[in-house]
Amino acid sequence: MEYSDIGTVATWLTEQGLNGATETELLTGFCDTCRRLGLPLDRSLALMDTLHPVHEGRAFRWDSEQDVEPEFAYGPMGGDGNSLENWQRSAFYHLWTGSENEVRRRLAFGDPADFYMLDTMQADGHTDFVAMVRKFDKAGTIGEMDCFFVHFATRHREGFSDQHMMVLRKLAPVLALAIKCIALGRIARTIAEVYLGEDAARQVLEGKISRGKSERISAVLWFSDLVNYTKISDSAPPEEIMPMLNDYSDAVISAIHEAGGNVLKLIGDGVLAIFKADDASDACAAALGAERLLRERLEALNNARALEERPTTDVYIGLHIGDVFYGNIGSQERLDFTVIGPAVNEVSRIASMCRSVDFNVLMSSQFVATIPDEERGALACIGRYALRGVKQAQELYTLDARMRS
Repeated sequence: MEYSDIGTVATWLTEQGLNGATETELLTGFCDTCRRLGLPLDRSLALMDTLHPVHEGRAFRWDSEQDVEPEFAYGPMGGDGNSLENWQRSAFYHLWTGSENEVRRRLAFGDPADFYMLDTMQADGHTDFVAMVRKFDKAGTIGEMDCFFVHFATRHREGFSDQHMMVLRKLAPVLALAIKCIALGRIARTIAEVYLGEDAARQVLEGKISRGKSERISAVLWFSDLVNYTKISDSAPPEEIMPMLNDYSDAVISAIHEAGGNVLKLIGDGVLAIFKADDASDACAAALGAERLLRERLEALNNARALEERPTTDVYIGLHIGDVFYGNIGSQERLDFTVIGPAVNEVSRIASMCRSVDFNVLMSSQFVATIPDEERGALACIGRYALRGVKQAQELYTLDARMRS
């Protein structure tokens, strides 16, 4: 590989990074291109921490001969068990805790295989190994994303030459920048989806961030909150409140998402969600499907919490359908992407009525009129009720326990 080839590879990385190639595509393309130009690469691993509610980071692998998992997420490196031990034995940990930017082991020429997996790599015929780190300054750090790690290995009988090492040192920062660029976009999507919901996040990332910009849509509205939450929070130990909210919020949100809904807002113990579909009856069926999923999860959750002698509860749900404005509301400094309109107020009042009539699920007559015919046999009308802040009394329905499987 000639010195002039460095520019070719750097240009390719820049163009691919700007075009939005994935991290796996960047690493694979980088290694394949370098190998084609004469750099004897046979193995590479790149990883970088991220900002994610579950994963600590993502890793990307390439091998010239073996089929390897090209991409995977990893949990906290500081965990217990083998993962912590393996991390502390790795070349990356050595670089992270020290002042060096590079560590090399010429495996076929007397250097020790003293880092994690080097003995396996040596047995597979690798002759030379180099690991590199690019630590970011504070201004370039987001969450745990504070550095980029990469290692390269070769099976070439002479290992990496001085020329090969010079090329790798020149190109590794360009690879780091390209992968970081894509990872930042992934972080932006993750943050938007976690805090706004998947559909709202998609619209915001597509550019719908102007204040007052909204569209009128017809949607099924879901509003739910926890039964006796105030009473439980007053009597339970303070350290139990947040875990309890997380347990029940996970049950509600996962059921909504699995059924195809979008959670727009968490209001204490309350959840506001919408279900959209080309056919309104399909959206209603999806909301009822979410309710069924939730009941299954609540049963399992309550059984588990009861065994641990921890507080248990249930969920009130209001279901309605109507036209709403879906978009940005707020100030120039702080916006919320949500739904507004009389139907939103009405669904929250329907959910609140659950307490008065002692039913866990209540549906408006508009919702019931829209659901598929085969679903109506499991419903029962409980009468006509005045809802606070709603002009006309509303005929409400619930699920008939005798008809539920």
